[in-house]
Amino acid sequence: MNKVDSSSVNSSTSQTSVKSGLSHAGRALRHRNFRLFFGGQSISLIGTWMTRLATSWLVYRLTGSAWLLGVVGFAGQIPTFLLAPFAGVWVDRLNRRHVLVVTQALAMIQSLALAALTLSHRITVTEILWLSVLQGMINAFDMPGRQAFMVEMIEDRNDLGNAIALNSSMVNMARLVGPSLAGMVIAGFGEGYCFLIDGISYIAVIISLMMMRLKVSGMERKVVPMIEQLKEGWEYVSRFAPVRTILLLFAVISLMGMPFTVLMPIFAAKILHGGPHTLGFLMGAVGIGALASAISLAFRKSVLGLGRMIAFSAAIFGGGLITFGMSRWLPLSLALMTITGFGFMQGIAASNTIIQTVVPEDKRGRVLSYYTMAFVGMAPFGSLLAGGLAHLLGAPATIIISGSFCIAGAIWFSTQLPNIRLHIRPVYRELGILPPEVISVMADGGGD
Repeated sequence: MNKVDSSSVNSSTSQTSVKSGLSHAGRALRHRNFRLFFGGQSISLIGTWMTRLATSWLVYRLTGSAWLLGVVGFAGQIPTFLLAPFAGVWVDRLNRRHVLVVTQALAMIQSLALAALTLSHRITVTEILWLSVLQGMINAFDMPGRQAFMVEMIEDRNDLGNAIALNSSMVNMARLVGPSLAGMVIAGFGEGYCFLIDGISYIAVIISLMMMRLKVSGMERKVVPMIEQLKEGWEYVSRFAPVRTILLLFAVISLMGMPFTVLMPIFAAKILHGGPHTLGFLMGAVGIGALASAISLAFRKSVLGLGRMIAFSAAIFGGGLITFGMSRWLPLSLALMTITGFGFMQGIAASNTIIQTVVPEDKRGRVLSYYTMAFVGMAPFGSLLAGGLAHLLGAPATIIISGSFCIAGAIWFSTQLPNIRLHIRPVYRELGILPPEVISVMADGGGD
C-alpha cells in the first residue's frame, strides 16, 4: 500500500472513530421519550435560570442586603427540605408523569405571578419570599419525581448513565445561556420580563410530557401507611454505605459550598465593580465549566471510577471557591468560576449515576427524595449561614471558608472509598451492567 492509500485509510479510520464516539456520547437520544424530554426541558430550563438570576438581582436591587439574599434563598429551599421525604413516598405511589405535569403547571403559574407583580411595579421582598416558598414546595415533588422518571424514559438500563450525563449537559447549557440572556434582558427591560419568559417556557416541557408513549409499569405500587414507607426508605438510605456516604458528602457541599450563588450579586457589584451583565457572565462561566463536565461524562462507557471522581470533583469545587474568593480581577474570576462549575457538576452527575444505578425501583422515589434533601434541602441553611457570614466577615472570606469545608469533605469521602467498593461491587455484578473485562479488573482489586 502506498503512502497516499495509507493516509486515506488512516483518515477514514479516524473519521469512523470520531463518529462512533459521538454516537456513543448521544446514545440515550435514541429513546423517543427521552428525546421529547430533552427538547422540552432544553427550552424550559433557560427560563428557569433566567428567573434564578433575576430574582437574586431584584432582591439585591430592592434591599442592597446580603442578609436578605440569604433569607430569600432560605425561603425558596426550606420547603424542599421539610417536604421531600413525604414527596418521595408519593412519587413511589403515583404515576410519575402525572406528578411532573402538575408540578410544571404550578411552576408556570408561580413564574407568571412573579412577572405580573414585577411588571406592575408592585413587587416587594415579602411577595418574593412567599412566591419563593411556593416554588420550594413545588420543587419538593418535582425534583425526586423528575429523577425517578428518568429510568422510565430509558428502556435500556445501560444507557441510564448517558441519559443522566446528557440531562446534565442540557441543564448546564441552560445555565450558560439563561444567566447571560437574563443579564441582557434585565439591563434592557427589567427583571419582570425574565419571569414572563420563564412562565411561557414551561409550556414546552408540559407538551413534551403529554406526547410521551410509556410502557405500563409491571411494578406493584404499595398502598401502606406513609410512616411505614418513610421508615423503609430511611433504613435503606442509612444502612447502605454507598448511598449514605454520597448523601453525607453532598449535604456538606450543599450546606457550605452551594450558597456561593447567593453571594454572586455582591461579587458582581462590589468586588468586581460591575452590574447585571457581570453577574450574568459569572453565572455563565459556572455553566461553561459544568457543561464541559457533563459532556465529558457522556463519553464514559461504564460506572467504574465514579467513586474516585466524586472525591476528586469535591476537591476541585472547593479549590475553585477558595481561589475565587481571593480574586479581584474579572477575567481570573471568570476562569475560576469555570473550574468551580466543572468540579461541582462532575460530582453531582457521578453521584446521581451511582444512585440511579443501584437503587431498587420500588424505593427510587424515596431515595431520590433524600438525594434532593442533601442536594437542595441543606442549601437554605447554607444560604442563611452564607448571608450571615458575609454580613460579618465579607463575601470573599465567606467563600474561602466554604471552599475549605468542601475540600475537607473530599478528604473524608476518599477515606470511605474502600467501604463503598465493598458494598457496591456485588450490586454491579448482580445487575450485569459491567463488561467482563471491567469485572475482571474489579476482581483484581480495581476501584469504583
